[in-house]
Amino acid sequence: MTVPEAIAIAAAGFGAGTVNTVVGSGTLITFPVLLAFGYAPVQANVSNTVGLVPGGLAGTHGYRAELEGQRRRSLLLGTMSFVGALIGAALLLTLPASAFKAIVPFFIASALVLIVLQPWLSRRLEARRRTHRPHGGPWTAAALFATGVYGGYFGAGQGILLLAILGLALTDSLQRVNALKNVLATVTNLVAAVVFVFAADIAWDVALLIAVGAVAGGVLGAQLGRRLPPAAFRAVIVVVGIAAIVKLTA
Repeated sequence: MTVPEAIAIAAAGFGAGTVNTVVGSGTLITFPVLLAFGYAPVQANVSNTVGLVPGGLAGTHGYRAELEGQRRRSLLLGTMSFVGALIGAALLLTLPASAFKAIVPFFIASALVLIVLQPWLSRRLEARRRTHRPHGGPWTAAALFATGVYGGYFGAGQGILLLAILGLALTDSLQRVNALKNVLATVTNLVAAVVFVFAADIAWDVALLIAVGAVAGGVLGAQLGRRLPPAAFRAVIVVVGIAAIVKLTA
C-alpha cells in the first residue's frame, strides 16, 4: 500500500464515520475506494465492516444525551439487529463470492435511491409524526431483523432504512430516533465484525486506517458534515455509489 492510498483510505473512513453518524450509508464512501485500489469485493466488505465499528461507537457516544431514557428500548430492539446481523454475516461467508458480486450492485442501487428520496421520506415521517402516534410492534421487530440481516451481509444504506422504520414506529423526535439508529447500526456492524474476525480474510491495515478515520468522523465529523449542504452531500455519495456499481459490473 502506498502512502497516497493509505491517506485516501483514512480520509474515506473519516467521511464514512461522519455520514454514518448523521444519517447512514457511509459504506458507499469506503467500499468503492477499496474496490478502486484493487481489493476483492468480499475482502473489501469485511475489512470495511471491521474498520467502521470504532466510528460507530464514537458516534453513538456523541449522541449519549439523546439516548437518555432509551436503554430498555435499545436492548429490546438491539436484539433484532443482533440476530439479523449474525445471519447476514453467515450468508456473506457461506455464499460464493460470485453471489456477492452479483447481489451488491442491486443493494448499492437501492441505497442510492433511498439517499435521493431521503428528504421526501423525512418530510413524510415528520407529517405522520404530527398526525399519528404509531407504536412499535411485531412488524417493527421483523423489519429491524431484516435490516440486521442486510447490514450483516453488506449494509450500505442501513442507517436510512433504520431511520424510516424507527421514524414510523416511534413518536420521539428525529434526533432521538437518529441516536437509536446509531445504536442499532453499531450493534449490527459489531456483531458482523466479530464473526469476520474469526472466519474471514480481513485486510488489517485497511481496517485500521478506516477505524482511525471513522473515529475522527464519529467524534468531530458530524458538525463538519452539517456545514455541507445536504443536497451536495447526497450528490457526492450518489456519484461514488455509481462508480462502485460500474466497478462491480465491469
